[in-house]
Amino acid sequence: MIARALVQQSRVLLLDEPTSKLDIRNQLEVMNIIRTLVDKQGLLSILVIHDLNLASQYVDQLIMLTEGKIYAAGTPVSVLIQENIRVVYGVEAAVVLEDNLPHVIPKRSV
Repeated sequence: MIARALVQQSRVLLLDEPTSKLDIRNQLEVMNIIRTLVDKQGLLSILVIHDLNLASQYVDQLIMLTEGKIYAAGTPVSVLIQENIRVVYGVEAAVVLEDNLPHVIPKRSV
């Protein structure tokens, strides 16, 4: 689907769960391809993704929604914090910074 969009010379990629049903290696490969397209070809990519750790690694800006409304928006470091994860997902989680990127470790439902 990404190739089809590129053939059409799209300047914007709208992607809905582009890594679903992929193993870890292929998830990283798809996200690397998207990131490279954004960086080298100046494309705008808007994607829906539920994997918070993948989002943290690859996106510049993140919007967290709850009940169809924006709850938080900004960089992954500013959005992926314990309080936001608790409110939006109903999950207690540890958020660990590594290489200045947040990594979410879910602990339990609240």
